[in-house]
Amino acid sequence: MMMVRKRSEDLSPKHIRILEFLAKYQEEYDRPPSIREICAKVGISSTSVVNYDLDQLERRGFIIRDDRVSRGLRLTEKIKEVVQVVGDLLHIPIVGQIAAGLPLPDLQPGVAYITENEAHAVDIARSLLPAKEKGNDLYALEVKGDSMIDAMINDGDIVVMKPAVEARNGEMVAVWLPDKNEATLKYFYKEKDGYTLRPANPSMKPIHIAKNRQLEIKGKVVMVIRKMDTMKL
Repeated sequence: MMMVRKRSEDLSPKHIRILEFLAKYQEEYDRPPSIREICAKVGISSTSVVNYDLDQLERRGFIIRDDRVSRGLRLTEKIKEVVQVVGDLLHIPIVGQIAAGLPLPDLQPGVAYITENEAHAVDIARSLLPAKEKGNDLYALEVKGDSMIDAMINDGDIVVMKPAVEARNGEMVAVWLPDKNEATLKYFYKEKDGYTLRPANPSMKPIHIAKNRQLEIKGKVVMVIRKMDTMKL
């Protein structure tokens, strides 16, 4: 794919080179690069310098980092301000809300995730998504609550989801709790006596689900779209 650099007064040439490499690597290898790979390709001799630059890019909203996961780095839609990837747009329906806090009864099981309402959909460049996530089965949810703020997901943000019924420990998922008719967005952990749904907010307690209670995984987060101050998605 072609990449066209846009002007950005807030970013240094090095920051722009990093973002261009991140986008190109993600498209080619279907995963983020390692810190050392960024060093080698961008021409930076120190991993600590790369980490500093990535922290700056995260504070400005271009990436999201998760230190608990190997290669825990995701691009956000804001990268379009710097790097334009020429390619098809994927029209993803926003099908409702999901609670990042106390569960809300908004994500209904068995829904066909299709909408013709342009106000309830978001367009994503296919190249910003991992190759394996580029199908038409993706859907989006508006986040309500602040239990995932340490994962850089705030109230009003949009999470793009891949339908799933299983998850590995540490993955961020949308979970349906049939006995409460509620859904929530949390990190998933399977344990001997049941399951733990863990928030990314130290002021909030995990949700423990005993083995004898029902739990249905409805999707995994593949991308976060930040709420814009000038426009409510």
